Amino acid sequence: MLDAFRRVPRAGFVPHELVGRAYVDEPLPIPHGQVTTQPSLIARMVEALGLGGAERVLEVGTGHGFQTALLAELAGEVWSIERWPDLADAARSNLRRHGVHDVEVIVGDGTLGARDNAPYDAIVVSAAHPDVPDPLVEQLASGGRLVHPVGPGGREDVALFEKGPGGLVRRRTITGAHFVRLVGEHGFGA
Repeated sequence: MLDAFRRVPRAGFVPHELVGRAYVDEPLPIPHGQVTTQPSLIARMVEALGLGGAERVLEVGTGHGFQTALLAELAGEVWSIERWPDLADAARSNLRRHGVHDVEVIVGDGTLGARDNAPYDAIVVSAAHPDVPDPLVEQLASGGRLVHPVGPGGREDVALFEKGPGGLVRRRTITGAHFVRLVGEHGFGA
């Protein structure tokens, strides 16, 4: 995990005017009232996925692509869904500029997942909702791991889930955090 952070410069994935704050461990604002997740929280969430290098990963909430780039360093293939087309374009540009391949950024409703590429060995959601959206559970492979901020938006428990024979099982709380709300058909209304 630390090697991935060393290889991926956060400064290349934040708005130009915030480059001077890129290495402060705090969320940074991006358009549409969204924020980039602070590095220490990204580290906890991604580490909980237990990636070994060959996994197929779905990320919900691309933002400017920093966590996406880290996932690409740690997994085999990454699909990332972003609700806002301009943020998706910025992420694609940032990823290309830093030589990140094996990633597809999709514009769409993250609560619906990306069925065409399922199943996923791991899913990480970077927005909050009291429940994990059913499509994400369906698209998670058996034995797969899912990290999701559980709560109303603004005060959450970031939880690790695993998909077993009977469905999704909550394994543990990773940390408390503050996230934007997960908006979509299986999330909060727009």
